[in-house]
Amino acid sequence: MLSERTLMQRLKIGRTPTREALQRLAHDGLVVIIPRRGIMVSEINLQKQLRLLEVRREIERLMARLAAERANDEERKEFAELAKNMVKAAKSADDIEFMRLDQRFNGLIANAAHNEFARRSIGLMSATSRRFWYQHYQRVADLPLAATLHAKVAKAIADRDPKGAADASDRLIDYIEDFARKTLDT
Repeated sequence: MLSERTLMQRLKIGRTPTREALQRLAHDGLVVIIPRRGIMVSEINLQKQLRLLEVRREIERLMARLAAERANDEERKEFAELAKNMVKAAKSADDIEFMRLDQRFNGLIANAAHNEFARRSIGLMSATSRRFWYQHYQRVADLPLAATLHAKVAKAIADRDPKGAADASDRLIDYIEDFARKTLDT
């Protein structure tokens, strides 16, 4: 539990920006503000994660299809490079690099879809899912499989294959749902 005052001192910023940031994080469900006690990071819950994935599946499928249709040549080139680098990071068991590439992959799809509403909608879901992943990936994740599934989405987008990109996105979300359910077994 942290106090607003402690955050202000650690971050060396004033009360108003601290309060505004905390209110936004609370609105997004990332922190809980307990009056006269402090702030704590919200719990990461399997049921919430599964409900989030129901919505994320549809938005990511749409974004993958749109990215395959709308990505420019530079974005397509970056998708092809990302596909190779994600598999390489997984083969060398470099989980930190894989997560960095995953964040880049998510941002690139959001931008390459060229739809600001989809991009804004997926932002909070990605942050929430990433928190869940960070908490559990070392015990449950199959990094080579995750990398291969991401690479298939990226390759389909690079190849201008909207149906292939949407189908590959579904397979990736299937894996992420399976990953979430496996956290119960650990």
